[in-house]
Amino acid sequence: MEALVYTGPESLEYRATADPVAGSGEVLIDIEAVGICGSDMHAYLGHDDRRPAPLILGHEACGVIRTGARAGSRVTINPLVPCGTCPACKSGRENICPERQIISMPPREGAFAQAIAMPEANLVTVPEGVAPEKAALAEPLACGWHAARLGIEALKAPPARTLVIGGGAIGLGAALCTRAQGAQGIRIVEPHMGRLRVLRAEGFEAMAPDALNGEAFDLVIDGVGYSATRAMATKYAAPGGVIAHIGLGEALGGLDIRRMTLQEITFIGTYTYTAQDFRDTAAAIFDGRLGDLNWTEPRALADGARAFADIQAGRVDAPKIMLYPEGAPT
Repeated sequence: MEALVYTGPESLEYRATADPVAGSGEVLIDIEAVGICGSDMHAYLGHDDRRPAPLILGHEACGVIRTGARAGSRVTINPLVPCGTCPACKSGRENICPERQIISMPPREGAFAQAIAMPEANLVTVPEGVAPEKAALAEPLACGWHAARLGIEALKAPPARTLVIGGGAIGLGAALCTRAQGAQGIRIVEPHMGRLRVLRAEGFEAMAPDALNGEAFDLVIDGVGYSATRAMATKYAAPGGVIAHIGLGEALGGLDIRRMTLQEITFIGTYTYTAQDFRDTAAAIFDGRLGDLNWTEPRALADGARAFADIQAGRVDAPKIMLYPEGAPT
Protein backbone atom coordinates (compact mmCIF):
# COMPACT_ATOMS: atom_id res chain seq x y z
CA MET A 1 0.00 0.00 0.00
CA GLU A 2 0.95 3.68 -0.18
CA ALA A 3 1.51 5.69 2.98
CA LEU A 4 2.86 9.03 4.18
CA VAL A 5 5.89 8.08 6.26
CA TYR A 6 7.63 10.31 8.82
CA THR A 7 11.35 9.83 8.14
CA GLY A 8 12.91 12.49 10.40
CA PRO A 9 12.43 16.08 11.59
CA GLU A 10 10.44 18.03 8.98
CA SER A 11 10.66 15.13 6.56
CA LEU A 12 7.76 13.07 5.20
CA GLU A 13 7.77 10.68 2.25
CA TYR A 14 4.80 9.30 0.34
CA ARG A 15 5.90 5.80 -0.59
CA ALA A 16 5.06 2.12 -0.78
CA THR A 17 4.96 0.32 2.57
CA ALA A 18 3.98 -3.13 3.82
CA ASP A 19 0.27 -3.92 3.90
CA PRO A 20 -1.24 -4.06 7.40
CA VAL A 21 -1.98 -7.47 8.89
CA ALA A 22 -5.06 -7.93 11.09
CA GLY A 23 -4.39 -9.69 14.38
CA SER A 24 -6.82 -11.56 16.60
CA GLY A 25 -10.05 -9.60 17.01
CA GLU A 26 -8.96 -7.07 14.40
CA VAL A 27 -10.23 -6.11 10.95
CA LEU A 28 -8.71 -4.26 8.03
CA ILE A 29 -10.05 -0.80 7.26
CA ASP A 30 -9.61 1.15 4.02
CA ILE A 31 -8.98 4.74 5.09
CA GLU A 32 -11.21 7.39 3.52
CA ALA A 33 -10.17 10.51 5.47
CA VAL A 34 -7.59 11.23 8.17
CA GLY A 35 -6.86 14.49 9.98
CA ILE A 36 -3.54 16.13 10.84
CA CYS A 37 -3.33 16.57 14.62
CA GLY A 38 -1.13 18.86 16.68
CA SER A 39 0.63 15.77 18.02
CA ASP A 40 1.45 14.79 14.43
CA MET A 41 3.01 18.23 14.03
CA HIS A 42 5.07 17.75 17.21
CA ALA A 43 6.38 14.46 15.83
CA TYR A 44 7.05 16.05 12.42
CA LEU A 45 9.20 18.71 14.11
CA GLY A 46 11.14 16.05 16.03
CA HIS A 47 9.65 17.02 19.40
CA ASP A 48 8.04 13.70 20.37
CA ASP A 49 10.29 10.87 21.51
CA ARG A 50 7.25 8.59 21.59
CA ARG A 51 7.06 8.75 17.79
CA PRO A 52 10.49 7.84 16.40
CA ALA A 53 11.16 7.76 12.66
CA PRO A 54 10.44 5.94 10.44
CA LEU A 55 6.78 5.79 11.36
CA ILE A 56 3.33 6.24 9.81
CA LEU A 57 1.62 9.00 11.79
CA GLY A 58 -2.10 9.87 11.90
CA HIS A 59 -4.81 8.79 14.32
CA GLU A 60 -7.94 10.79 13.41
CA ALA A 61 -9.55 8.57 10.83
CA CYS A 62 -12.66 7.23 9.15
CA GLY A 63 -12.83 4.36 6.70
CA VAL A 64 -14.65 1.32 5.39
CA ILE A 65 -14.19 -2.13 6.91
CA ARG A 66 -12.69 -4.53 4.38
CA THR A 67 -12.77 -7.82 6.33
CA GLY A 68 -15.00 -9.62 8.82
CA ALA A 69 -18.72 -9.69 9.51
CA ARG A 70 -19.08 -5.90 9.21
CA ALA A 71 -17.29 -5.64 5.86
CA GLY A 72 -18.57 -2.67 3.86
CA SER A 73 -19.54 -0.63 6.92
CA ARG A 74 -18.18 2.91 7.23
CA VAL A 75 -16.68 3.46 10.68
CA THR A 76 -14.90 6.11 12.69
CA ILE A 77 -11.86 4.83 14.55
CA ASN A 78 -11.08 5.15 18.25
CA PRO A 79 -7.28 4.97 18.06
CA LEU A 80 -6.71 4.11 21.74
CA VAL A 81 -6.21 0.38 22.34
CA PRO A 82 -6.28 -0.39 26.09
CA CYS A 83 -5.54 -3.68 27.82
CA GLY A 84 -9.14 -4.08 29.00
CA THR A 85 -8.23 -5.78 32.29
CA CYS A 86 -6.45 -3.24 34.52
CA PRO A 87 -8.25 -1.18 37.24
CA ALA A 88 -8.38 1.87 34.94
CA CYS A 89 -10.03 -0.10 32.14
CA LYS A 90 -12.47 -1.80 34.50
CA SER A 91 -13.52 1.58 35.90
CA GLY A 92 -14.21 3.02 32.42
CA ARG A 93 -11.04 5.14 32.30
CA GLU A 94 -9.35 3.36 29.41
CA ASN A 95 -7.49 6.55 28.49
CA ILE A 96 -5.16 6.16 31.48
CA CYS A 97 -4.60 2.42 31.07
CA PRO A 98 -0.86 1.92 31.76
CA GLU A 99 -0.65 -0.57 28.89
CA ARG A 100 -2.60 1.51 26.38
CA GLN A 101 -1.44 1.73 22.79
CA ILE A 102 -2.40 4.27 20.18
CA ILE A 103 -2.03 4.12 16.44
CA SER A 104 0.80 6.41 15.25
CA MET A 105 3.00 5.26 18.16
CA PRO A 106 5.05 2.05 18.11
CA PRO A 107 4.15 -0.76 17.95
CA ARG A 108 1.08 0.46 15.99
CA GLU A 109 1.46 2.31 12.71
CA GLY A 110 -0.87 5.21 12.03
CA ALA A 111 -3.60 6.07 9.55
CA PHE A 112 -1.74 8.27 7.03
CA ALA A 113 -2.06 5.27 4.76
CA GLN A 114 -4.43 3.48 2.45
CA ALA A 115 -5.35 0.91 5.11
CA ILE A 116 -4.94 0.04 8.78
CA ALA A 117 -5.69 -2.87 11.11
CA MET A 118 -7.76 -2.13 14.24
CA PRO A 119 -9.61 -4.08 16.94
CA GLU A 120 -13.26 -4.29 15.96
CA ALA A 121 -14.23 -3.02 19.42
CA ASN A 122 -12.62 0.34 18.55
CA LEU A 123 -14.95 1.02 15.62
CA VAL A 124 -18.14 3.08 15.70
CA THR A 125 -20.51 2.66 12.75
CA VAL A 126 -21.19 5.86 10.82
CA PRO A 127 -24.78 6.41 9.65
CA GLU A 128 -25.64 6.99 6.01
CA GLY A 129 -25.31 10.61 4.99
CA VAL A 130 -22.44 11.50 7.35
CA ALA A 131 -19.39 12.50 5.29
CA PRO A 132 -16.05 10.79 6.02
CA GLU A 133 -14.34 14.06 7.01
CA LYS A 134 -17.01 14.73 9.63
CA ALA A 135 -16.82 11.19 11.00
CA ALA A 136 -13.02 11.48 11.21
CA LEU A 137 -13.44 14.47 13.54
CA ALA A 138 -14.76 12.17 16.27
CA GLU A 139 -11.24 11.71 17.63
CA PRO A 140 -10.17 15.36 18.07
CA LEU A 141 -13.66 16.40 19.15
CA ALA A 142 -13.72 13.63 21.76
CA CYS A 143 -10.73 15.32 23.44
CA GLY A 144 -12.88 18.43 23.87
CA TRP A 145 -15.90 16.41 24.95
CA HIS A 146 -13.84 14.70 27.66
CA ALA A 147 -12.37 18.00 28.92
CA ALA A 148 -15.77 19.69 28.93
CA ARG A 149 -17.35 16.79 30.80
CA LEU A 150 -14.65 16.72 33.47
CA GLY A 151 -14.75 20.50 33.89
CA ILE A 152 -18.53 20.60 34.21
CA GLU A 153 -18.49 17.67 36.66
CA ALA A 154 -15.93 19.52 38.81
CA LEU A 155 -18.08 22.67 38.78
CA LYS A 156 -21.22 20.58 39.44
CA ALA A 157 -23.11 22.64 36.84
CA PRO A 158 -22.59 23.98 33.30
CA PRO A 159 -20.53 27.19 33.50
CA ALA A 160 -22.04 30.61 32.89
CA ARG A 161 -18.67 31.97 31.69
CA THR A 162 -16.26 29.83 29.66
CA LEU A 163 -12.89 30.67 28.15
CA VAL A 164 -11.23 28.44 25.55
CA ILE A 165 -7.58 29.14 24.80
CA GLY A 166 -6.66 28.20 21.24
CA GLY A 167 -8.77 28.15 18.10
CA GLY A 168 -7.38 25.10 16.35
CA ALA A 169 -9.33 21.88 16.07
CA ILE A 170 -8.82 21.04 19.76
CA GLY A 171 -9.90 24.48 20.99
CA LEU A 172 -12.81 24.81 18.56
CA GLY A 173 -13.85 21.25 19.36
CA ALA A 174 -13.74 22.00 23.08
CA ALA A 175 -15.91 25.07 22.54
CA LEU A 176 -18.43 23.10 20.47
CA CYS A 177 -18.55 20.28 23.01
CA THR A 178 -18.80 22.62 25.99
CA ARG A 179 -21.69 24.41 24.30
CA ALA A 180 -23.38 21.08 23.54
CA GLN A 181 -23.12 20.20 27.24
CA GLY A 182 -24.88 23.39 28.35
CA ALA A 183 -22.11 25.95 28.85
CA GLN A 184 -22.84 29.63 28.33
CA GLY A 185 -20.80 32.76 27.64
CA ILE A 186 -18.12 30.97 25.62
CA ARG A 187 -15.16 33.01 24.40
CA ILE A 188 -12.23 31.73 22.35
CA VAL A 189 -8.83 33.44 22.19
CA GLU A 190 -6.69 32.80 19.12
CA PRO A 191 -3.83 34.89 17.64
CA HIS A 192 -4.25 33.75 13.99
CA MET A 193 -6.47 36.30 12.26
CA GLY A 194 -7.64 33.95 9.51
CA ARG A 195 -8.69 31.39 12.10
CA LEU A 196 -10.64 34.04 14.03
CA ARG A 197 -12.94 34.40 11.02
CA VAL A 198 -13.63 30.65 11.08
CA LEU A 199 -14.41 30.69 14.81
CA ARG A 200 -16.80 33.62 14.46
CA ALA A 201 -18.56 31.86 11.59
CA GLU A 202 -19.27 29.03 14.07
CA GLY A 203 -21.13 31.50 16.29
CA PHE A 204 -18.44 32.08 18.93
CA GLU A 205 -17.12 35.30 20.36
CA ALA A 206 -13.49 34.98 19.27
CA MET A 207 -10.69 37.47 19.84
CA ALA A 208 -6.95 37.94 20.02
CA PRO A 209 -5.43 37.09 23.43
CA ASP A 210 -4.69 40.72 24.28
CA ALA A 211 -8.38 41.63 23.93
CA LEU A 212 -9.23 40.07 27.30
CA ASN A 213 -9.29 42.60 30.10
CA GLY A 214 -9.87 41.79 33.76
CA GLU A 215 -12.53 39.16 33.16
CA ALA A 216 -13.09 35.96 35.11
CA PHE A 217 -14.35 32.61 33.83
CA ASP A 218 -15.86 29.67 35.68
CA LEU A 219 -14.26 27.20 33.26
CA VAL A 220 -11.04 27.74 31.32
CA ILE A 221 -9.98 25.13 28.76
CA ASP A 222 -6.37 25.31 27.57
CA GLY A 223 -6.23 23.63 24.19
CA VAL A 224 -2.64 24.70 23.53
CA GLY A 225 -0.53 23.81 26.56
CA TYR A 226 2.32 26.30 26.52
CA SER A 227 3.69 28.23 29.48
CA ALA A 228 2.05 31.42 28.23
CA THR A 229 -1.37 29.79 27.82
CA ARG A 230 -1.20 28.23 31.29
CA ALA A 231 -0.35 31.67 32.69
CA MET A 232 -3.41 33.03 30.90
CA ALA A 233 -5.56 30.21 32.27
CA THR A 234 -4.57 30.88 35.89
CA LYS A 235 -4.97 34.63 35.40
CA TYR A 236 -8.52 34.45 34.06
CA ALA A 237 -9.95 31.55 36.08
CA ALA A 238 -12.53 32.83 38.56
CA PRO A 239 -12.23 32.07 42.28
CA GLY A 240 -13.52 28.53 42.72
CA GLY A 241 -13.18 27.98 38.97
CA VAL A 242 -11.79 25.08 36.99
CA ILE A 243 -8.96 24.83 34.48
CA ALA A 244 -9.17 21.84 32.11
CA HIS A 245 -5.80 21.38 30.43
CA ILE A 246 -5.66 19.50 27.11
CA GLY A 247 -2.69 20.95 25.23
CA LEU A 248 0.73 19.32 25.18
CA GLY A 249 2.72 22.19 23.73
CA GLU A 250 5.46 22.20 26.40
CA ALA A 251 5.93 20.51 29.74
CA LEU A 252 6.85 23.23 32.22
CA GLY A 253 5.95 26.70 33.40
CA GLY A 254 3.05 29.13 33.53
CA LEU A 255 0.94 28.05 36.48
CA ASP A 256 0.40 30.64 39.22
CA ILE A 257 0.24 28.13 42.07
CA ARG A 258 -0.14 30.82 44.74
CA ARG A 259 -3.24 32.28 43.06
CA MET A 260 -4.66 28.80 42.42
CA THR A 261 -4.23 27.96 46.10
CA LEU A 262 -5.62 31.21 47.51
CA GLN A 263 -8.61 31.17 45.12
CA GLU A 264 -9.24 27.39 45.25
CA ILE A 265 -8.91 26.97 41.51
CA THR A 266 -9.09 23.37 40.35
CA PHE A 267 -6.61 22.19 37.71
CA ILE A 268 -7.48 19.04 35.75
CA GLY A 269 -5.12 17.39 33.32
CA THR A 270 -7.30 15.84 30.61
CA TYR A 271 -5.84 13.18 28.34
CA THR A 272 -7.75 12.07 25.24
CA TYR A 273 -11.10 10.47 26.22
CA THR A 274 -12.75 7.35 27.53
CA ALA A 275 -14.39 4.86 25.17
CA GLN A 276 -17.76 6.22 26.30
CA ASP A 277 -16.66 9.81 25.60
CA PHE A 278 -15.69 8.73 22.09
CA ARG A 279 -19.08 7.08 21.49
CA ASP A 280 -20.91 10.10 22.94
CA THR A 281 -18.94 12.46 20.70
CA ALA A 282 -19.66 10.38 17.62
CA ALA A 283 -23.36 10.40 18.48
CA ALA A 284 -23.27 14.20 18.87
CA ILE A 285 -21.64 14.51 15.44
CA PHE A 286 -24.20 12.22 13.84
CA ASP A 287 -27.25 14.02 15.28
CA GLY A 288 -25.92 17.52 14.54
CA ARG A 289 -25.37 18.77 18.10
CA LEU A 290 -21.84 19.90 17.19
CA GLY A 291 -22.88 21.87 14.12
CA ASP A 292 -22.20 21.35 10.45
CA LEU A 293 -18.42 20.82 10.98
CA ASN A 294 -17.61 22.36 7.61
CA TRP A 295 -14.33 23.87 8.75
CA THR A 296 -11.84 21.30 7.44
CA GLU A 297 -9.57 21.80 4.44
CA PRO A 298 -9.17 18.82 2.06
CA ARG A 299 -5.80 17.69 0.72
CA ALA A 300 -4.63 14.50 -0.97
CA LEU A 301 -2.58 12.15 1.21
CA ALA A 302 0.04 12.15 -1.54
CA ASP A 303 0.43 15.91 -0.92
CA GLY A 304 0.67 15.46 2.84
CA ALA A 305 4.25 16.70 3.15
CA ARG A 306 3.21 20.06 1.68
CA ALA A 307 0.23 20.21 4.05
CA PHE A 308 2.53 19.81 7.06
CA ALA A 309 4.86 22.50 5.74
CA ASP A 310 1.92 24.86 5.19
CA ILE A 311 0.68 24.35 8.74
CA GLN A 312 4.16 24.99 10.14
CA ALA A 313 4.47 28.18 8.07
CA GLY A 314 1.07 29.51 9.24
CA ARG A 315 -0.42 29.37 5.75
CA VAL A 316 -3.56 27.47 6.83
CA ASP A 317 -6.67 29.23 8.16
CA ALA A 318 -8.77 26.09 8.64
CA PRO A 319 -8.61 24.52 12.10
CA LYS A 320 -8.04 21.10 10.52
CA ILE A 321 -6.49 19.72 7.33
CA MET A 322 -8.03 16.42 6.27
CA LEU A 323 -6.00 14.06 4.06
CA TYR A 324 -7.61 11.65 1.57
CA PRO A 325 -5.75 8.54 0.31
CA GLU A 326 -7.86 8.48 -2.86
CA GLY A 327 -7.37 12.19 -3.56
CA ALA A 328 -9.03 15.27 -2.11
CA PRO A 329 -12.71 15.76 -2.99
CA THR A 330 -13.52 18.70 -5.23
